[in-house]
Amino acid sequence: MEEQNAIEVKNLHKSFKVYLDRSSNLKDFLMRGLGGRKEIREVLRGISFSVKKGEAIGLIGHNGCGKSTTLKLLTRIMYPDEGSIEIKGRVSSLIELGAGFHPDMSGRENIYINASIFGLKKKEIDERLQRIIDFSELGDYIDNPVRTYSSGMYMRLAFAVAINVDADVLLIDEILAVGDVAFQAKCFTKINEIKQQGTTIVIVSHSLDQIERICDKCYWIQDGLIREEGDPRDVHAKYLEFMSTRNIRSDNDLDRKVDRHSGNQEAVIKAVRMINEQGELSNTFTPGENIRIEIDCFATRRIEDAVFGFGIFSLDNQEIYGTNTLIDRMPLIIEGDVTVTCEITCLPLKEGSYKLDVEIHTPFGFDYDYWRDYLRFYVRSTSTEAGVLHMERKWSHNSPYDSPNAGN
Repeated sequence: MEEQNAIEVKNLHKSFKVYLDRSSNLKDFLMRGLGGRKEIREVLRGISFSVKKGEAIGLIGHNGCGKSTTLKLLTRIMYPDEGSIEIKGRVSSLIELGAGFHPDMSGRENIYINASIFGLKKKEIDERLQRIIDFSELGDYIDNPVRTYSSGMYMRLAFAVAINVDADVLLIDEILAVGDVAFQAKCFTKINEIKQQGTTIVIVSHSLDQIERICDKCYWIQDGLIREEGDPRDVHAKYLEFMSTRNIRSDNDLDRKVDRHSGNQEAVIKAVRMINEQGELSNTFTPGENIRIEIDCFATRRIEDAVFGFGIFSLDNQEIYGTNTLIDRMPLIIEGDVTVTCEITCLPLKEGSYKLDVEIHTPFGFDYDYWRDYLRFYVRSTSTEAGVLHMERKWSHNSPYDSPNAGN
Protein backbone atom coordinates (compact mmCIF):
# COMPACT_ATOMS: atom_id res chain seq x y z
CA MET A 1 0.00 0.00 0.00
CA GLU A 2 1.37 3.40 -0.96
CA GLU A 3 2.34 5.63 1.96
CA GLN A 4 0.12 8.58 0.95
CA ASN A 5 -3.03 6.44 0.69
CA ALA A 6 -5.57 5.67 3.41
CA ILE A 7 -7.65 3.31 1.23
CA GLU A 8 -6.70 1.11 -1.70
CA VAL A 9 -9.36 -0.89 -3.55
CA LYS A 10 -8.21 -3.29 -6.26
CA ASN A 11 -10.34 -5.22 -8.74
CA LEU A 12 -13.43 -5.69 -6.51
CA HIS A 13 -16.00 -8.24 -7.67
CA LYS A 14 -19.20 -9.03 -5.78
CA SER A 15 -22.18 -11.17 -6.79
CA PHE A 16 -25.41 -12.18 -5.04
CA LYS A 17 -27.75 -15.13 -5.46
CA VAL A 18 -31.32 -14.09 -6.22
CA TYR A 19 -34.02 -16.77 -5.78
CA LEU A 20 -36.81 -16.36 -8.32
CA ASP A 21 -39.20 -18.99 -6.87
CA ARG A 22 -40.20 -17.81 -3.42
CA SER A 23 -42.08 -20.14 -1.11
CA SER A 24 -45.58 -18.78 -0.67
CA ASN A 25 -46.43 -20.92 2.37
CA LEU A 26 -44.85 -23.17 5.00
CA LYS A 27 -45.60 -26.35 3.06
CA ASP A 28 -43.75 -25.08 -0.03
CA PHE A 29 -40.82 -23.98 2.10
CA LEU A 30 -40.53 -27.37 3.86
CA MET A 31 -40.72 -29.24 0.58
CA ARG A 32 -38.46 -27.04 -1.53
CA GLY A 33 -36.51 -25.06 1.05
CA LEU A 34 -34.41 -22.48 -0.77
CA GLY A 35 -34.42 -24.55 -3.95
CA GLY A 36 -35.98 -23.57 -7.22
CA ARG A 37 -34.90 -21.12 -9.86
CA LYS A 38 -32.18 -18.69 -8.99
CA GLU A 39 -29.77 -16.40 -10.77
CA ILE A 40 -26.42 -14.83 -9.98
CA ARG A 41 -26.41 -11.03 -10.17
CA GLU A 42 -23.00 -9.46 -10.48
CA VAL A 43 -23.14 -6.12 -8.69
CA LEU A 44 -19.46 -5.16 -8.88
CA ARG A 45 -17.38 -6.16 -11.89
CA GLY A 46 -13.86 -5.02 -11.12
CA ILE A 47 -13.76 -1.68 -9.30
CA SER A 48 -10.40 -0.15 -8.39
CA PHE A 49 -9.62 3.20 -6.76
CA SER A 50 -7.48 4.74 -4.03
CA VAL A 51 -8.15 7.50 -1.51
CA LYS A 52 -5.33 9.66 -0.17
CA LYS A 53 -5.05 10.43 3.54
CA GLY A 54 -7.29 13.38 4.38
CA GLU A 55 -9.10 13.22 1.03
CA ALA A 56 -12.90 13.13 0.72
CA ILE A 57 -14.47 11.22 -2.17
CA GLY A 58 -18.07 10.68 -3.27
CA LEU A 59 -19.65 7.64 -4.93
CA ILE A 60 -22.66 8.32 -7.15
CA GLY A 61 -24.86 6.32 -9.53
CA HIS A 62 -28.46 5.22 -9.95
CA ASN A 63 -30.07 2.66 -7.63
CA GLY A 64 -28.51 -0.80 -7.93
CA CYS A 65 -25.28 0.37 -9.56
CA GLY A 66 -23.10 -0.98 -6.72
CA LYS A 67 -22.13 2.12 -4.73
CA SER A 68 -23.64 1.04 -1.39
CA THR A 69 -22.25 -2.46 -1.88
CA THR A 70 -18.81 -0.88 -2.29
CA LEU A 71 -19.23 0.99 0.99
CA LYS A 72 -20.35 -2.16 2.83
CA LEU A 73 -17.28 -3.97 1.54
CA LEU A 74 -15.13 -1.13 2.90
CA THR A 75 -16.77 -1.54 6.33
CA ARG A 76 -16.30 -5.33 6.12
CA ILE A 77 -20.02 -5.90 6.66
CA MET A 78 -19.55 -8.21 3.68
CA TYR A 79 -16.54 -9.49 1.78
CA PRO A 80 -15.68 -9.45 -1.94
CA ASP A 81 -15.75 -12.53 -4.15
CA GLU A 82 -12.54 -11.31 -5.74
CA GLY A 83 -10.15 -8.41 -5.22
CA SER A 84 -8.65 -6.70 -2.18
CA ILE A 85 -9.27 -3.76 0.16
CA GLU A 86 -6.62 -2.15 2.36
CA ILE A 87 -7.48 0.56 4.90
CA LYS A 88 -5.11 2.28 7.33
CA GLY A 89 -6.36 3.33 10.76
CA ARG A 90 -9.60 3.25 12.75
CA VAL A 91 -12.80 3.17 10.68
CA SER A 92 -16.13 4.73 11.68
CA SER A 93 -19.22 4.15 9.55
CA LEU A 94 -22.47 6.08 9.23
CA ILE A 95 -24.35 3.37 7.36
CA GLU A 96 -26.80 1.70 9.72
CA LEU A 97 -27.17 4.36 12.39
CA GLY A 98 -27.90 2.89 15.77
CA ALA A 99 -27.04 -0.69 14.84
CA GLY A 100 -26.35 -2.37 18.17
CA PHE A 101 -28.52 -0.03 20.26
CA HIS A 102 -30.48 -1.85 22.96
CA PRO A 103 -33.99 -0.39 23.31
CA ASP A 104 -34.29 -1.05 27.05
CA MET A 105 -30.99 0.62 27.92
CA SER A 106 -30.57 4.35 28.35
CA GLY A 107 -28.98 6.61 25.78
CA ARG A 108 -25.91 6.92 28.01
CA GLU A 109 -25.52 3.14 28.25
CA ASN A 110 -25.96 2.78 24.51
CA ILE A 111 -23.18 5.30 23.90
CA TYR A 112 -20.79 2.88 25.62
CA ILE A 113 -22.14 -0.09 23.64
CA ASN A 114 -22.06 1.66 20.26
CA ALA A 115 -18.69 3.33 20.75
CA SER A 116 -17.15 0.01 21.78
CA ILE A 117 -18.34 -1.42 18.43
CA PHE A 118 -16.17 1.23 16.78
CA GLY A 119 -13.20 -0.01 18.79
CA LEU A 120 -13.01 2.51 21.64
CA LYS A 121 -11.92 1.44 25.10
CA LYS A 122 -13.93 2.51 28.19
CA LYS A 123 -11.40 5.20 29.09
CA GLU A 124 -11.64 6.68 25.58
CA ILE A 125 -15.44 6.67 25.76
CA ASP A 126 -15.32 8.36 29.18
CA GLU A 127 -13.25 11.16 27.66
CA ARG A 128 -15.72 11.66 24.80
CA LEU A 129 -18.98 11.04 26.69
CA GLN A 130 -19.97 14.65 27.39
CA ARG A 131 -18.98 15.74 23.89
CA ILE A 132 -21.27 13.06 22.43
CA ILE A 133 -24.18 14.00 24.70
CA ASP A 134 -23.79 17.71 23.91
CA PHE A 135 -23.64 17.04 20.17
CA SER A 136 -26.80 14.88 20.27
CA GLU A 137 -28.72 17.69 22.06
CA LEU A 138 -30.61 15.08 24.10
CA GLY A 139 -30.01 16.77 27.47
CA ASP A 140 -31.88 15.06 30.31
CA TYR A 141 -33.31 12.47 27.91
CA ILE A 142 -29.89 10.82 27.74
CA ASP A 143 -30.76 8.67 30.79
CA ASN A 144 -34.13 7.53 29.42
CA PRO A 145 -34.52 4.16 27.66
CA VAL A 146 -33.86 4.42 23.93
CA ARG A 147 -37.26 2.82 23.20
CA THR A 148 -38.86 6.06 24.47
CA TYR A 149 -36.96 8.17 21.91
CA SER A 150 -38.49 9.60 18.78
CA SER A 151 -36.87 8.49 15.53
CA GLY A 152 -35.13 11.88 15.29
CA MET A 153 -33.66 11.58 18.79
CA TYR A 154 -32.52 8.03 18.04
CA MET A 155 -30.74 9.08 14.85
CA ARG A 156 -29.15 12.12 16.48
CA LEU A 157 -27.64 9.98 19.22
CA ALA A 158 -26.33 7.42 16.75
CA PHE A 159 -24.82 10.16 14.57
CA ALA A 160 -23.24 11.85 17.58
CA VAL A 161 -21.49 8.62 18.58
CA ALA A 162 -20.21 7.78 15.11
CA ILE A 163 -18.95 11.30 14.39
CA ASN A 164 -17.07 11.65 17.68
CA VAL A 165 -14.94 8.51 17.78
CA ASP A 166 -11.96 10.33 16.19
CA ALA A 167 -11.72 7.85 13.33
CA ASP A 168 -9.01 7.93 10.67
CA VAL A 169 -11.53 6.90 8.00
CA LEU A 170 -15.22 7.89 7.97
CA LEU A 171 -17.69 6.03 5.71
CA ILE A 172 -21.09 7.68 5.10
CA ASP A 173 -24.13 6.27 3.29
CA GLU A 174 -27.18 8.49 2.67
CA ILE A 175 -27.68 9.67 6.23
CA LEU A 176 -26.90 13.39 6.14
CA ALA A 177 -30.59 14.33 6.54
CA VAL A 178 -30.56 13.64 10.28
CA GLY A 179 -32.81 15.73 12.53
CA ASP A 180 -34.03 19.27 11.83
CA VAL A 181 -32.37 21.87 9.59
CA ALA A 182 -30.25 23.31 12.42
CA PHE A 183 -28.94 19.86 13.37
CA GLN A 184 -28.19 19.03 9.73
CA ALA A 185 -26.14 22.23 9.47
CA LYS A 186 -24.24 21.21 12.59
CA CYS A 187 -23.55 17.77 11.06
CA PHE A 188 -22.11 19.35 7.91
CA THR A 189 -19.96 21.68 10.01
CA LYS A 190 -18.66 18.73 12.02
CA ILE A 191 -17.89 16.70 8.92
CA ASN A 192 -15.97 19.61 7.40
CA GLU A 193 -14.16 20.06 10.71
CA ILE A 194 -12.96 16.47 10.88
CA LYS A 195 -12.01 16.66 7.22
CA GLN A 196 -9.76 19.64 8.03
CA GLN A 197 -8.23 17.55 10.81
CA GLY A 198 -7.09 14.98 8.24
CA THR A 199 -9.85 12.35 8.39
CA THR A 200 -10.35 10.42 5.16
CA ILE A 201 -14.02 10.42 4.07
CA VAL A 202 -16.01 8.28 1.63
CA ILE A 203 -19.62 9.35 0.96
CA VAL A 204 -22.38 7.55 -0.94
CA SER A 205 -25.25 9.90 -1.75
CA HIS A 206 -27.93 10.75 -4.29
CA SER A 207 -27.52 14.37 -3.22
CA LEU A 208 -24.97 15.77 -5.65
CA ASP A 209 -25.01 19.05 -3.73
CA GLN A 210 -23.81 17.29 -0.55
CA ILE A 211 -20.95 15.68 -2.43
CA GLU A 212 -19.92 18.97 -4.03
CA ARG A 213 -19.89 20.66 -0.61
CA ILE A 214 -17.68 18.03 1.01
CA CYS A 215 -15.73 15.99 -1.55
CA ASP A 216 -12.49 16.60 -3.44
CA LYS A 217 -13.17 13.84 -5.97
CA CYS A 218 -16.14 11.86 -7.27
CA TYR A 219 -16.54 8.38 -8.77
CA TRP A 220 -19.58 7.59 -10.93
CA ILE A 221 -20.38 3.87 -10.74
CA GLN A 222 -22.42 2.45 -13.63
CA ASP A 223 -23.35 -1.24 -13.94
CA GLY A 224 -20.70 -2.33 -11.45
CA LEU A 225 -17.85 -0.38 -13.05
CA ILE A 226 -16.37 3.09 -12.58
CA ARG A 227 -17.57 5.10 -15.58
CA GLU A 228 -16.13 8.51 -14.69
CA GLU A 229 -13.89 9.97 -12.00
CA GLY A 230 -12.60 13.45 -11.25
CA ASP A 231 -13.77 16.81 -9.95
CA PRO A 232 -17.34 16.42 -8.57
CA ARG A 233 -18.77 19.22 -10.72
CA ASP A 234 -17.40 17.72 -13.93
CA VAL A 235 -18.52 14.19 -13.09
CA HIS A 236 -21.97 15.33 -11.95
CA ALA A 237 -22.58 17.22 -15.19
CA LYS A 238 -21.84 14.08 -17.22
CA TYR A 239 -23.94 11.94 -14.88
CA LEU A 240 -26.98 14.20 -15.11
CA GLU A 241 -26.64 14.39 -18.88
CA PHE A 242 -26.60 10.59 -19.01
CA MET A 243 -29.60 10.29 -16.70
CA SER A 244 -31.61 12.73 -18.81
CA THR A 245 -31.01 10.67 -21.95
CA ARG A 246 -32.32 7.60 -20.12
CA ASN A 247 -35.48 9.57 -19.28
CA ILE A 248 -34.88 9.08 -15.56
CA ARG A 249 -36.39 12.05 -13.82
CA SER A 250 -34.06 12.14 -10.82
CA ASP A 251 -31.16 10.46 -9.10
CA ASN A 252 -33.40 8.36 -6.90
CA ASP A 253 -35.74 6.97 -9.59
CA LEU A 254 -39.53 7.29 -9.69
CA ASP A 255 -40.30 5.25 -6.57
CA ARG A 256 -38.78 8.12 -4.60
CA LYS A 257 -41.86 10.18 -5.45
CA VAL A 258 -44.50 8.01 -3.78
CA ASP A 259 -44.89 10.38 -0.80
CA ARG A 260 -44.34 13.54 -2.87
CA HIS A 261 -47.55 13.46 -4.88
CA SER A 262 -50.89 15.02 -3.97
CA GLY A 263 -54.09 16.42 -5.51
CA ASN A 264 -57.57 15.29 -6.51
CA GLN A 265 -56.35 14.15 -9.97
CA GLU A 266 -59.06 15.95 -11.96
CA ALA A 267 -56.07 17.22 -13.96
CA VAL A 268 -53.03 14.95 -14.06
CA ILE A 269 -49.42 15.87 -14.84
CA LYS A 270 -48.25 13.24 -17.33
CA ALA A 271 -44.73 14.47 -18.09
CA VAL A 272 -42.39 17.40 -17.52
CA ARG A 273 -39.47 18.25 -19.81
CA MET A 274 -36.65 20.75 -19.64
CA ILE A 275 -35.39 21.82 -23.07
CA ASN A 276 -32.04 23.49 -23.66
CA GLU A 277 -31.12 26.31 -26.05
CA GLN A 278 -30.54 23.82 -28.87
CA GLY A 279 -34.09 22.49 -28.52
CA GLU A 280 -32.91 19.22 -26.94
CA LEU A 281 -34.18 17.41 -23.85
CA SER A 282 -31.57 17.96 -21.15
CA ASN A 283 -30.89 18.03 -17.41
CA THR A 284 -27.72 20.13 -17.72
CA PHE A 285 -27.64 23.85 -18.50
CA THR A 286 -25.36 26.88 -18.28
CA PRO A 287 -25.96 30.24 -16.55
CA GLY A 288 -27.58 32.72 -18.93
CA GLU A 289 -28.97 30.01 -21.23
CA ASN A 290 -32.49 30.27 -22.69
CA ILE A 291 -34.51 27.19 -21.70
CA ARG A 292 -38.09 25.87 -21.78
CA ILE A 293 -40.13 23.95 -19.24
CA GLU A 294 -42.90 21.89 -20.84
CA ILE A 295 -45.72 20.36 -18.77
CA ASP A 296 -47.99 17.72 -20.33
CA CYS A 297 -51.28 17.14 -18.55
CA PHE A 298 -54.63 15.44 -19.00
CA ALA A 299 -57.82 17.04 -17.65
CA THR A 300 -60.63 14.59 -16.95
CA ARG A 301 -63.22 17.38 -17.38
CA ARG A 302 -63.43 20.97 -18.57
CA ILE A 303 -61.55 23.09 -16.01
CA GLU A 304 -61.93 26.86 -16.32
CA ASP A 305 -59.67 27.92 -13.45
CA ALA A 306 -56.50 25.86 -13.99
CA VAL A 307 -53.27 27.41 -12.74
CA PHE A 308 -49.95 25.87 -13.83
CA GLY A 309 -46.85 26.59 -11.79
CA PHE A 310 -43.36 25.45 -10.92
CA GLY A 311 -40.81 26.05 -8.19
CA ILE A 312 -37.03 25.71 -8.23
CA PHE A 313 -35.33 24.55 -5.03
CA SER A 314 -31.80 23.75 -3.91
CA LEU A 315 -31.20 20.16 -2.84
CA ASP A 316 -31.34 21.25 0.82
CA ASN A 317 -34.89 22.61 0.18
CA GLN A 318 -34.19 26.33 -0.02
CA GLU A 319 -36.70 27.94 -2.35
CA ILE A 320 -34.90 29.71 -5.18
CA TYR A 321 -37.79 30.79 -7.39
CA GLY A 322 -41.43 30.09 -8.05
CA THR A 323 -44.12 31.34 -10.43
CA ASN A 324 -47.38 30.31 -12.07
CA THR A 325 -49.79 31.30 -14.82
CA LEU A 326 -51.97 33.24 -12.36
CA ILE A 327 -49.06 35.44 -11.29
CA ASP A 328 -48.19 35.99 -14.95
CA ARG A 329 -51.84 36.72 -15.84
CA MET A 330 -52.37 33.91 -18.33
CA PRO A 331 -55.85 32.43 -17.73
CA LEU A 332 -56.27 28.81 -18.84
CA ILE A 333 -59.24 26.62 -19.72
CA ILE A 334 -58.23 22.99 -20.18
CA GLU A 335 -59.85 19.71 -21.14
CA GLY A 336 -58.24 16.48 -22.33
CA ASP A 337 -54.57 16.58 -23.34
CA VAL A 338 -52.83 19.94 -22.93
CA THR A 339 -49.19 21.07 -22.98
CA VAL A 340 -48.21 24.26 -21.18
CA THR A 341 -44.80 25.80 -21.86
CA CYS A 342 -42.83 28.37 -19.90
CA GLU A 343 -39.85 29.99 -21.63
CA ILE A 344 -37.08 31.25 -19.37
CA THR A 345 -34.70 33.73 -20.95
CA CYS A 346 -31.22 34.04 -19.49
CA LEU A 347 -31.33 31.33 -16.80
CA PRO A 348 -30.31 33.22 -13.64
CA LEU A 349 -28.80 30.33 -11.66
CA LYS A 350 -25.17 29.79 -10.77
CA GLU A 351 -23.46 26.40 -10.81
CA GLY A 352 -25.11 23.73 -8.69
CA SER A 353 -27.77 21.02 -8.47
CA TYR A 354 -31.45 21.95 -8.28
CA LYS A 355 -34.86 20.28 -8.13
CA LEU A 356 -38.13 21.26 -9.77
CA ASP A 357 -41.64 21.15 -8.26
CA VAL A 358 -44.60 21.28 -10.67
CA GLU A 359 -48.26 21.87 -9.92
CA ILE A 360 -51.75 22.37 -11.34
CA HIS A 361 -54.14 24.02 -8.87
CA THR A 362 -57.11 26.35 -8.53
CA PRO A 363 -56.68 30.12 -8.04
CA PHE A 364 -57.33 29.47 -4.35
CA GLY A 365 -54.50 26.95 -4.02
CA PHE A 366 -56.43 23.66 -4.05
CA ASP A 367 -54.35 21.05 -5.88
CA TYR A 368 -55.48 19.19 -8.97
CA ASP A 369 -52.02 17.60 -9.19
CA TYR A 370 -48.81 18.47 -7.35
CA TRP A 371 -45.39 16.82 -7.62
CA ARG A 372 -42.62 17.76 -5.25
CA ASP A 373 -39.10 17.14 -6.54
CA TYR A 374 -40.42 15.98 -9.94
CA LEU A 375 -37.02 16.19 -11.61
CA ARG A 376 -33.53 17.42 -10.93
CA PHE A 377 -31.19 19.44 -13.08
CA TYR A 378 -27.67 20.78 -12.99
CA VAL A 379 -26.25 24.17 -13.92
CA ARG A 380 -22.64 23.97 -15.04
CA SER A 381 -20.27 26.92 -15.08
CA THR A 382 -16.58 27.82 -14.82
CA SER A 383 -17.43 31.05 -12.99
CA THR A 384 -16.56 31.45 -9.30
CA GLU A 385 -19.28 34.00 -8.54
CA ALA A 386 -20.79 33.62 -5.06
CA GLY A 387 -24.36 33.10 -3.89
CA VAL A 388 -27.31 31.37 -5.57
CA LEU A 389 -28.10 33.60 -8.56
CA HIS A 390 -26.23 34.30 -11.77
CA MET A 391 -26.63 37.88 -12.99
CA GLU A 392 -25.68 39.16 -16.41
CA ARG A 393 -23.30 42.04 -15.73
CA LYS A 394 -20.89 44.48 -17.29
CA TRP A 395 -18.29 46.55 -15.43
CA SER A 396 -17.08 50.00 -16.41
CA HIS A 397 -14.96 52.71 -14.79
CA ASN A 398 -13.92 56.32 -15.22
CA SER A 399 -10.39 55.85 -13.91
CA PRO A 400 -7.73 57.35 -16.22
CA TYR A 401 -5.58 54.28 -15.56
CA ASP A 402 -5.88 51.01 -17.47
CA SER A 403 -5.34 47.64 -15.86
CA PRO A 404 -1.71 46.45 -16.16
CA ASN A 405 -3.03 43.37 -17.98
CA ALA A 406 -5.57 45.13 -20.20
CA GLY A 407 -5.46 43.88 -23.77
CA ASN A 408 -3.29 40.89 -22.85
